[in-house]
Amino acid sequence: MEFLSPSTLEEALEAKSAHPDAVPIMGGTDVMVELNFDKRRPPALIDLARIPELAEYGPDGDRTRLGAGVPYTTVIEHLSGRAPALAKASRSVASPQIRNRGTVGGNLAGASPAGDAHPSLLATDATVELASVRGRRRVPVREFFLSLRKTARSDDELITAVLLPEPSGPQQFAKIGTRNAMVIAVTSFALALDGERRAVGTGLGSAGPTPLRAEAAEEFLAQEFDWEGGRSPSEATVRRFGELVAAAARPIDDQRGSAEYRRHALAVMARRALSWSVTDYRKGVTRCA
Repeated sequence: MEFLSPSTLEEALEAKSAHPDAVPIMGGTDVMVELNFDKRRPPALIDLARIPELAEYGPDGDRTRLGAGVPYTTVIEHLSGRAPALAKASRSVASPQIRNRGTVGGNLAGASPAGDAHPSLLATDATVELASVRGRRRVPVREFFLSLRKTARSDDELITAVLLPEPSGPQQFAKIGTRNAMVIAVTSFALALDGERRAVGTGLGSAGPTPLRAEAAEEFLAQEFDWEGGRSPSEATVRRFGELVAAAARPIDDQRGSAEYRRHALAVMARRALSWSVTDYRKGVTRCA
């Protein structure tokens, strides 16, 4: 196995162009596990740890640019105000050691349906930046996941950043697992209320072959929600919202849980997330507590 260690993004893009089958590695929290258990044996690895641009974050116009190599710990400590749902999801990732190494870019590259970052990125309508020697392009995360572990990224491209919209309302993330920490989600859910556009965003994890949205639930809640005063929705509205979220799922039975349980859990999480969001909306809260 060849090991490539570029020091600039330009060198990394040239390496990926010359070795399209090479696997990028930054934190290594997923790649090294696959290598250690001999589940993957790529012809080459491209180490991206020495590239400063990938570890940078900050304002980018009306969005926040999050370099693909920024670890979850940094998201938690420095971006809870700009990316509340993502910060909450980051807190649920494995152990402190993994959060210090793991990255949102790596989560996207792996494209697991259970990826902890994916629901919040879907709910907030984030954008993925891809780069190659041919140039850069931006893909809405809602168009990024194509099928099981298949994304819109071409073989010669690297994920360089995620662009996060400025929050204009509450954002929530909830996750259910077999224990409180160090666990892959049985299922997960994110909700974002956009008070400026009067729009609702959702994201479902471990609920299908790809991370999913509950578009019918989004449209329903956007029509029913009291955007002026934040009045609590009726019990029937809350229940219907949960039902529509569960109906959007395409889960399977596996060792972590049954399809029936996943749908039930999603409905419960959706109702709870809506309740939390209504309380925060009335208070004008967007920051991750």
